[in-house]
Amino acid sequence: MKIIKDRQLLKKAMIFTLGILPVALVGIYFTVAETFKQLTPEYMDMVIKQLGSKETAITISVIQSALITVFCSFVGYLFSVKTRLMKPFRIEKKALLITLILGAVGGTVIAGDAFTFAKVIPEVALSYESPITPVTFLYSVLYGGIVEEILLRLFFMSAAALIIKALFFRKDDTYSPKIYIAANIISAIIFAAGHLPATVSFFGTLTPLIVFRCFLLNGFGGLIFGYLYRKYGIGYSMFAHGLFHIVSKCILLLFL
Repeated sequence: MKIIKDRQLLKKAMIFTLGILPVALVGIYFTVAETFKQLTPEYMDMVIKQLGSKETAITISVIQSALITVFCSFVGYLFSVKTRLMKPFRIEKKALLITLILGAVGGTVIAGDAFTFAKVIPEVALSYESPITPVTFLYSVLYGGIVEEILLRLFFMSAAALIIKALFFRKDDTYSPKIYIAANIISAIIFAAGHLPATVSFFGTLTPLIVFRCFLLNGFGGLIFGYLYRKYGIGYSMFAHGLFHIVSKCILLLFL
């Protein structure tokens, strides 16, 4: 691939990765630590038996997540350029307004989980009994807004666009909107499916309704973030994802 031989591009990918890594590490650490706090006793016992201690398990999880993030950030940057999804980082009034609106609406929809699914799924209702703290805000915004967007949009959505074009639109000189739309749908499904392990660890079980909730809420968000990534760049999808968490948690603080 010509893109691999472009030293200037490789340098930009490295700078991007190193620039995003410190913030991503903070989000990764607090997310892992918070996740371990919410594991069921049975699941925690299994983890300790396998790895020896909770601290060891947290350290290994942080290192693994950091390595995956670095890889997806660097390679995803290259894929994004190749698929013409990478856009300059700049503030545009229209893009910012659309992102703010989608972030506010999306956050409101996500907060609605506490007033809909929580009424019929006891495990979901129980999850809302945990207090929302500054740390909760921090790890949800940084991990969700930065790390998940690197993994699912910058890497997976860009990779999906590459694969779709290579398989079905090889003769086309450009990337048509339908390629990006298909890639967005695929990455949104992966985004939703990627939350299933955390759902199992939090709730201790998977029922058809819990699975439906997982795909509905996360898939909905994934489609919005993918749209913003395609239209305005990865910075706006990160911003919107962070807003989802901020708005939803503010609503929960006010009404729960």
